[in-house]
Amino acid sequence: MSMVLDRFLETLSEVTPESAWDWFAGEPLMVLATILAAIVLRWVLNRSIARVVNVTIAKSDARRSRQAGRAGRVLAQATGLAHERHRQRTLTMGSLLHSIVTFTVTLITVLTVMAIVGIPLGPLLASAGVGGVALGFGAQSLVKDFLSGIFMILEDQYGVGDIIDTGEAIGTVEEVSLRVTRLRDPSGVVWYVRNGEIIRIGNKSQGWSTAVVDIPVSYAENLDRVIPLIRSVVHDFDATPEWKEKLLEEPQVVGVESMTGSAVTIRVVAKTAAEEQYGVSRELRERVKAAFDEAGVKGPPVAPFGSTPR
Repeated sequence: MSMVLDRFLETLSEVTPESAWDWFAGEPLMVLATILAAIVLRWVLNRSIARVVNVTIAKSDARRSRQAGRAGRVLAQATGLAHERHRQRTLTMGSLLHSIVTFTVTLITVLTVMAIVGIPLGPLLASAGVGGVALGFGAQSLVKDFLSGIFMILEDQYGVGDIIDTGEAIGTVEEVSLRVTRLRDPSGVVWYVRNGEIIRIGNKSQGWSTAVVDIPVSYAENLDRVIPLIRSVVHDFDATPEWKEKLLEEPQVVGVESMTGSAVTIRVVAKTAAEEQYGVSRELRERVKAAFDEAGVKGPPVAPFGSTPR
C-alpha cells in the first residue's frame, strides 16, 4: 500500500501546469465542450418549441374572439375553439416534442463522448442494430399504435367527450392516449380500441348537426293555413333564448315532403350545434302539436286495427 502511495505522490510531483493543461486541452476539453453544446442546443430547441406553443395558443384565442354572429359563436363552441380542448391538445404536442428533443440530444451526446474517449462504437451500434430490427419486427403493431395516436392528437380528429364511430364501436370518448382510445357505448360497455387498428373515424360531435322534423297533417287540411302556422311556431322557437344558443340559424319550413291518401307530411330542417339535433326535434314537435291543438288542425286519421286507410 505504501509503495502505491509513494508512486502516486511521485507521479503527482512530476505534474506541471503545462503538462496538466496539455492533458486537459485534449479529450477532457472536447468532452466538456460536447456536453455544454448539448445543453445549449437542448435549451434552444425547447425554448423554440415553447414559443411555438404559446404563439399557437394566442392565435387560437384571437381567432375565437373574432367569431362573428350566432353561427360563428355556436360553431366555435362545437369545434372546440371556445374551450380548453385546443389548448390542451397544443400543450400535449409541445410536451411530446420536448421529450423527443431531450432523448435525441442525449443519445447523440452520449455517442459523441464515447467516440471521443476511444470506446469503439462499431460493436455497440451493430448490437443495437440487430436488437432494433428484432424489436421492430416484434413491436411493429405498438409503433403503429403510437404513430397513429400522435397524428390523431395532432389533427384533432376527436377528443374527450366526443361521440365517435370507430367501426368497431360507437360511443363517447373517455380517454385518448398515444396507444389506445377508451370509449363508452350507450349501453355502458367500455371499449379499448388500439389507435393503429382504427381505419376510419366518424365524429358526431364536430361542427354542426341537422335536425329533420316531418310533421304529418290530415290530407283535408288547407296548407295555406297550416304552413304559415308552422312558420310562426318555428320563428317563435328560434327567438327563445334557451334554444337560440343551440341553433345556427332559424329553422326552415321547406314544404311538403310526401303525400298519401290520408296525410300530407311537411318537413322542417334546422341546423344545430353538434349533438343538439335530438332535443331540437323533440321541442319543435311539442310546440307544433300545441299550436295545432289551439288552431284546430287535425292530424292524419287513425286507421282501424287490421285495415289500411285509403
